[in-house]
Amino acid sequence: MSARTTRTRLLAASTVALAALALSACDNGQGVRDEGPSAASKSSAQPTGSSSTGGSAAGSTSKPARSTGGTTGGTDGGTTAGGSGGASGGTSGSSGKTSGGSTGDGKAGGSTRNAACNGSNTKTTATEVARPLNHMLLTVTNTGSKNCDLTGYPVARFGEAQAVPPVAEETHPQAVVTLAPGESGYAGVRLSAADGSGGNGYTAKTLVVGFDKGASARPALPAKGVYVDDKLLLTYWQQSLDDALTY
Repeated sequence: MSARTTRTRLLAASTVALAALALSACDNGQGVRDEGPSAASKSSAQPTGSSSTGGSAAGSTSKPARSTGGTTGGTDGGTTAGGSGGASGGTSGSSGKTSGGSTGDGKAGGSTRNAACNGSNTKTTATEVARPLNHMLLTVTNTGSKNCDLTGYPVARFGEAQAVPPVAEETHPQAVVTLAPGESGYAGVRLSAADGSGGNGYTAKTLVVGFDKGASARPALPAKGVYVDDKLLLTYWQQSLDDALTY
């Protein structure tokens, strides 16, 4: 084989080897590759691809669905039910107040709401009685159109006396004396000691009866007047005539 032929073959082999090395370097990332339209196609396809479009459509669809569900559920379930519950509670509370007020207004509730009996809505009379001895009965009759409460005891002033007689505490009634229209309440008056042991006696021809509240009354006494001494004593107002004259 000639030297020229040998050189030719070596040159060809070297060229092939260099080409192989170049291709190998490109495959390992060390060379520069022309990605050309393939990379650009991938890059431009990403924003307009089916994945992006599908995500936008899904988001648009799911958000209104969640918003609509929340609004509808909140209005129909929460607000309406809550409003009904509040209205029901308010009605129940109002009913309780009304019921409690009605009970409190009655005598059974222990509350006294009637007007006070006094000289403006009653008529008062003073009558001497045969028994007990030296006693007088005060009678107060409701002349109004509504019930009135006769509380306490009569504040009686006989004649020109500067002081009013005491009351027998043991005669305090168990309940308030309430007079319906036309009904009467009573109080007993011991004018003087039956055995004559009282002192500072005098004859009174006028009487003023005071009440817990309101105007006084001036019942007429017998023309001859009544004799009183320092044993003068009164009872509390009573519902019963017998209770007023028992003491």
